[in-house]
Amino acid sequence: MAEKKKSGKKSKELELAAEFPNLYKTAGKAEISAAMDFAEDYKAFLDISKTEREFVKNSIEAARELGFVDIEHKKTLKAGDKVYKSVKGKGLALAVIGVEPCENGFNILGAHVDSPRLDLKPNPLYEDNETVYFKTHYYGGIKKYQWTTIPLALHGVVYTAGGNEVEVCVGEDPSDPVFYITDLLIHLGNEQMGKKASEVVTGEDLNLVIGGIPVDDKDVKDPYKAAVLKILNDKYGIVEKDFVSAELEVVPADKARDVGFDRAYIAAYGHDDKVCAYPALMSLFSQEKPKRTCVTILTDKEEIGSYANSGAQSAIYENFLMELLAKNSGGIDKFNMLVFRKAMENTKMLSTDVTSAYDPKYASVYEARNTAYMSRGLKIEKYTGARGKSGSSEANGDFVAKITEILKENSIPWQTGELGKIDVGGGGTISAYMAKSGMDVLDMGIPVWSMHAPIEVISKIDLYYLYLAYKAFIENMR
Repeated sequence: MAEKKKSGKKSKELELAAEFPNLYKTAGKAEISAAMDFAEDYKAFLDISKTEREFVKNSIEAARELGFVDIEHKKTLKAGDKVYKSVKGKGLALAVIGVEPCENGFNILGAHVDSPRLDLKPNPLYEDNETVYFKTHYYGGIKKYQWTTIPLALHGVVYTAGGNEVEVCVGEDPSDPVFYITDLLIHLGNEQMGKKASEVVTGEDLNLVIGGIPVDDKDVKDPYKAAVLKILNDKYGIVEKDFVSAELEVVPADKARDVGFDRAYIAAYGHDDKVCAYPALMSLFSQEKPKRTCVTILTDKEEIGSYANSGAQSAIYENFLMELLAKNSGGIDKFNMLVFRKAMENTKMLSTDVTSAYDPKYASVYEARNTAYMSRGLKIEKYTGARGKSGSSEANGDFVAKITEILKENSIPWQTGELGKIDVGGGGTISAYMAKSGMDVLDMGIPVWSMHAPIEVISKIDLYYLYLAYKAFIENMR
């Protein structure tokens, strides 16, 4: 939060008031240049990490290059050790062991790496009027009509009956085909245009066009479907029944792109929540021998409630923290549950998730004095939830004060507020699940335009200062 330092009575009054200026006005050339450079690295990582599996895989590869090892290979842990644990290939926990014993608690950055998308149904493939389609089931909160008439890519894995894991990624290389969901032409759309936005396109209408050339065999019942099955079998060795064990996701085929003549913003798929996960990861990678053990947790399934064994409610993430404590205390046989519970009480965490950015076109849903604005820095969100704070994890005031003091000491600007007007809607993060263990948790992320759309927008200067804030937190929180 910027402070104006001028002489006289007016200066004192200004220092007492809260101001959240646009950082492109107040930042120096060096800071803006650093923000632009950081954004380039982020875009490159985002383009190859559109799904939770890809983000985890690429994070592990980067971590290994920096000396991180699978925690399963370590019997004991000492200051400076770097370890990770994959959570079913769709979540990830990493740590750099600190000088202080783990029983004193951890400093944790927690994000999620899943994003709204379309998943294939268990029996997705069908032919209709000489066109072949995949049936999809949307994942997370989306405006369904936004997913029509844009180029789409297919990412994921298929587990075959023979026990093979087959990776699939089609639509990202310039030479690849893309996929497509049709919409009704405007010339015949009078009835459709009279419907509510939630009904213009239904979930069952989100059918992906994947083929249109038949096999040369008059005896085949569905020759167009048969042709696609042959392509899939020839290239991947899969048959139709393998779709039931597949995890295939449909995402926008676009790359991350700069927005505006001045390149102030980034438009991309998956900013929610990879725009927080990436700086959380980079903050941990910058640590060598911190005072307290630093942890970054990247979870799955946040968009649908953080369920399953890869979501934030999974015991696997807690098991990782237990293992850190046990191996830092001399080995697994030295583990003590009460010591661990006390360590959780002493643990501090930032739930690193995005928030809504004020959009003047839709001003009626925002309370202007309590909302986040683009390019004004990270947002401290003391509580989330809906209506009467339903589903919220509200941070304690003393913990918030410690955070703001760290930001002040490190000259990191911030803003604060809520998601929108009280009775308009709401949302949640992983903070509520983490707070159950007794740790202090605060939500901190950056504002996003068009959240949950196929392509979202963030500000580069916000991203950069978010990274600095996460780094300052894990290095200085006590």
